[in-house]
Amino acid sequence: MSPEDAAGQENFDRVIAKDSRVEPKDWMPEAYRRSLVRQISQHAHSEIIGMQPEANWITRAPSLKRKSILMAKVQDEAGHGLYLYSAAETLGTTRDDMMDALVAGKARYSSIFNYPTVTWADMGAIGWMVDGAAICNQVPLCRASYGPYGRAMVRVCKEESFHQRQGFEILLELANGTPGQRAMAQDAVNRWYAPSLMMFGPPDDDSPNSKQSMAWNIKRFSNDELRSRFVGMLAEQVKVLGLTLPDDEIRFNEDTKKWEHGSLDWDEFKEVLAGRGPCNAQRLERRRSAHDDGAWVREAAAAYAAKQAGQQAATNEQKAAA
Repeated sequence: MSPEDAAGQENFDRVIAKDSRVEPKDWMPEAYRRSLVRQISQHAHSEIIGMQPEANWITRAPSLKRKSILMAKVQDEAGHGLYLYSAAETLGTTRDDMMDALVAGKARYSSIFNYPTVTWADMGAIGWMVDGAAICNQVPLCRASYGPYGRAMVRVCKEESFHQRQGFEILLELANGTPGQRAMAQDAVNRWYAPSLMMFGPPDDDSPNSKQSMAWNIKRFSNDELRSRFVGMLAEQVKVLGLTLPDDEIRFNEDTKKWEHGSLDWDEFKEVLAGRGPCNAQRLERRRSAHDDGAWVREAAAAYAAKQAGQQAATNEQKAAA
């Protein structure tokens, strides 16, 4: 290790020990940089892919109010993706590289978005359970050691809180509606329960990245700890909905002070991650199509930026010559 790298490592270790923040121009270990690019880009991809299952219901929402809210929510998710791609770019990886990896099927995104949305109640279940799980996972990331990531998460979490409440409100209205609407809400909760618990990732003993990520103060809590907190939230809020969770083993362990749940199908989780989920192929094909269709927009934006830069350079030269 060169003297410069040794000094950089010493300063990095001191920043982490003080629970302070690493900024883009600071020296950082390459493993820390790679880990951040992997995590932040996966997060950005999840936001972009996650627009699809909900956008699919905008034209079929049951009222103008519901259409407007759902449209705003989908736009929020696009914004989250942009914040996160920008944060990842500060680590030296271009947005084009990240997007190329996504459309080539080489980059991962959250497994939850590879499940179909078959009824309107799924919009409620996604808001309450999927965005609820995202909040449990992402609020601690507001204190992530990498500054741009933590700061991006502050706004993301505020908007996800709105998303979670709108989903709960959809389910609450359906649960208090006709018997058919109530059954539709219960069916959606039943289908989204296990996939939403698996959003936190594999069990701690089978999670290759969690321990190091926590040592670097990127993650603050383990997958299992966050999952337990989420189950506790669901167990209490489902009582207000008057619905049930499809898990007879949910209980609060007085000894460990943690919520426990029934077993999850981790083989299914691995299959979905490997690209063999119910909607993996559909989601990626739609993303590729949108990427290709948007090529002219990117080219026009690049041409406009080049024109503006040329005009600014000419103006600077004129000022320098005056």
